Amino acid sequence: MLEVRDLHAYYGKSHILQGVNFEIGDGEIVSLLGRNGVGRSTTAKAIMGDVPPNGSIVFKGEEIAGLKPHQIAQRGLGYVPENRDIFPALTARQNLLLGQKKAGKSGRWSMEDMFDLFPNLRERADVPGGVLSGGEQQMLTMCRTLMGDPDLVIVDEPTEGLAPRVVTQVGTLLEAIAARGISILLVEQKLAIALSISHRVYVMGHGRIVYEGTPDELRANEQIRREWLEV
Repeated sequence: MLEVRDLHAYYGKSHILQGVNFEIGDGEIVSLLGRNGVGRSTTAKAIMGDVPPNGSIVFKGEEIAGLKPHQIAQRGLGYVPENRDIFPALTARQNLLLGQKKAGKSGRWSMEDMFDLFPNLRERADVPGGVLSGGEQQMLTMCRTLMGDPDLVIVDEPTEGLAPRVVTQVGTLLEAIAARGISILLVEQKLAIALSISHRVYVMGHGRIVYEGTPDELRANEQIRREWLEV
């Protein structure tokens, strides 16, 4: 589904990504782990074209490095940014409608699906997005992305600042996404949710991948956790 090879990215003269390599298969949940500042979010932005990438990014057999973000999205790659980016003056329902790839047409996900997954969004459907709680805004952002019927979704720090109950709901949604054959790249710092739902994990350090394995293998590798993940 997605193959990233020798990916480099810069902020000015700062060399942030220094040869990142990883891949995601069909229907896989893959987590990208690491401490703050190691390049996880920059990797997501480089894949989506928000940061100029150097290297190869192949999505569904097509090289997408160098394409504009809207062109990448049109090819079926969804992105849930860390800062959520909802439209605060529009209602939750209107935000969801804006997510549709083609107006009036639903793919694998309908608005009713979104409301079934998150009943409180149904209750708050006609409330402006800016009035929603942080957890509700996170749900709305994820659901709006799904309304575009992506084949792969990059989700950047979806549980940041959320209550434990909402974190559980986010995990349930991610599993529901994968159950419909949609691949997921989860950029996450919390080990608990990443290890509980992922098929494979990558650990980043100093702008490159330093470890790849299954959740069970990472649980058993105390040295990697201590060196690259624990504070």
